[in-house]
Amino acid sequence: FGTCFTKKKSLSLSKKLLVLTVATEETDGFIRFMQTANYFNYTVKVLGMGETWKGGEVGRSIGGGQKVRLLKEAMESLGDQEDLVVLFVDSYDLIFAGGPEEILRKFQQANHKVLFAAEGLIWPDKRLADKYPLVRSGKRYLNSGGIIGYAPYVNRIVSQWDLHDNDDDQLFYTKIYLDLSKRESLNMTLDHKCQIFQNLNGAIDEVLLKFGTDRVRVRNTAYNSLPVVVHGNGNTKEYPDVLVGVFIEQPTPFLPEFFKQLLTLDYPKDKLKLFVHNNEVYHEKHIQRFWEENRDVFKSFKVVGPEENLSQGEARNMGMDLCRKDATCDYYFSLDSDVMLTNRQTLKLLIEQNRKIIGPLVTRHGKLWSNFWGALSLDGYYARSEDYVDIVQRKRVGLWNIPFMAHIYLIKGTVLRNELKERNHFVLEKLDPDMALCRNAREMGVFMYITNRHEFGRLISTANYNISRYNNDLWQIFENPVDWKEKYIHPNYTRIFTENQLEEPCPDVFWFPVLSVKACDEIVEEMEHYGVWSGGKHEDKRIAGGYETVPTDDIHMKQIGFDKEWLHFLREYISPVTLKVFSGYYTKGYALMNFVVKYTPHRQAFLRPHHDSSTFTINIALNNKDTDFQGGGCRFHRYNCSIESPRKGWSFMHPGRLTHLHEGLPTTNGTRYIAVSFVDP
Repeated sequence: FGTCFTKKKSLSLSKKLLVLTVATEETDGFIRFMQTANYFNYTVKVLGMGETWKGGEVGRSIGGGQKVRLLKEAMESLGDQEDLVVLFVDSYDLIFAGGPEEILRKFQQANHKVLFAAEGLIWPDKRLADKYPLVRSGKRYLNSGGIIGYAPYVNRIVSQWDLHDNDDDQLFYTKIYLDLSKRESLNMTLDHKCQIFQNLNGAIDEVLLKFGTDRVRVRNTAYNSLPVVVHGNGNTKEYPDVLVGVFIEQPTPFLPEFFKQLLTLDYPKDKLKLFVHNNEVYHEKHIQRFWEENRDVFKSFKVVGPEENLSQGEARNMGMDLCRKDATCDYYFSLDSDVMLTNRQTLKLLIEQNRKIIGPLVTRHGKLWSNFWGALSLDGYYARSEDYVDIVQRKRVGLWNIPFMAHIYLIKGTVLRNELKERNHFVLEKLDPDMALCRNAREMGVFMYITNRHEFGRLISTANYNISRYNNDLWQIFENPVDWKEKYIHPNYTRIFTENQLEEPCPDVFWFPVLSVKACDEIVEEMEHYGVWSGGKHEDKRIAGGYETVPTDDIHMKQIGFDKEWLHFLREYISPVTLKVFSGYYTKGYALMNFVVKYTPHRQAFLRPHHDSSTFTINIALNNKDTDFQGGGCRFHRYNCSIESPRKGWSFMHPGRLTHLHEGLPTTNGTRYIAVSFVDP
């Protein structure tokens, strides 16, 4: 119901209509209700504000009698005003979509003294269904969330109330309505075709949003009506139950980040059940950690691991079946581990579209590869549709009926229990599981949709993912540059350019954030895992000539197979800073010497004064002073200037030759790690 409102002019008709509502406290729902009432300039009188609510849990069980008592008390002073029309409505889950004049016109056209809202579901006593008058077309049953009538007639109805606050208001009104003599003497009827009142419980499928030039109206497609009062009654107040099926079918980069995004979905976790199929032994540690930290967060949490030896098709059938067999499962949300969801609202946005099968558009960064096909070839495989590129690039935005989707989609539970009730939808001849599902859906006449109305996220590339290293995601700078940046680049890096976030602690020595804490930790772990430190000896077969004048205790990036990735990092993230601080110098971003240095009091504590064989040098602190080590830092002799408190993930950048003779100050305790590159030697 969220929308914006601008005050409208007062209309004389509104003086004949008084809105009465009950609210014992100012909830978000009540504030929204009042916004819509003020927008259309209704006169509203709120009953019961500040009173203790004793009417029970309306919507979950019987109750609400307190509303009738409060209305009865209010009508005692209003009941003799024959020209006054009273509109009594709920306020926590209801909004106005039109003005008082429209309601009065429609009420007068109904040609009755009292009109109740109507709905297609009977509550609270289903045994009374047969006693309702038959209707040829329209909703048959009374709903007490909306009543409109002339004041004397409304007064005659509520004056009959002699029950308790926690008795049921709807049952009270129902029994009066079902009494033929009372129905006729009070001239009552129901708003069968939703001219005034639209209850959403059980009616979601018949309601659409009608977009006008200045605002949006709810339209009832069953009766072609534009209701004025929209009531999110009954189960529509609650979030639907969703089973999330997560499928890890191959080694996937950034899996811990995938799980983090799942946790940040803006959806009540007690409405989410989680089913995880993991086909990779490598990922068991990631799932174990996620399960240990979050097993109590979700309504339920089931993991099926590689030891079960399930095929992809069997695993996906199992996930669907868990929803199919559970009558409370309203939606099944299938999510492959290569989908990085960045929109926290994704699940809500998909549910709001009210489609049998729908997926959000996700694409591979910078490529036309996406999770849907726009058309099929004659043999049922991919064909590019005329509008495919425009949809992928979001030049055309909307909801698109498509023949194939994969990676991420939402299916209604009712569809799994009806049109797709046959099992084994993912196993069909020689087709892969997603193609099998989509072919089955097409053959059953179930339309599939993709929406690109919002940015939802991206597809991760799982190709060339080598899991033989210690921290494998570090190597993903080429394959998945956006995810690599999010994980490994300092969160304040971009502020170097937007807010000038860099410091100059010594002349021409610049200091700026570049690597994340995670990057620092993983680079150190990778080096210690490799473990072959040089020992700070002059003889060094790793460099040209085999002799190092000022040796450090180090491991070269090349030794762990990380040199190409590190050079790419220099070009992508260091070169732009160079241009900013050394204006007019365009670096090639090339370096022969890229290494991690380890300083400890017992092996190598310091480095004697020296020049670097570089045009400029970067020196990135990989751990924390005072917690991981004491001492350390760097002193520049020419300027008698020292930097003794390096920040983790921050880099120094300084000229290498001629001006910046410098030394490494002694590390007095613990172990200090730095990453160094001699750029443009």
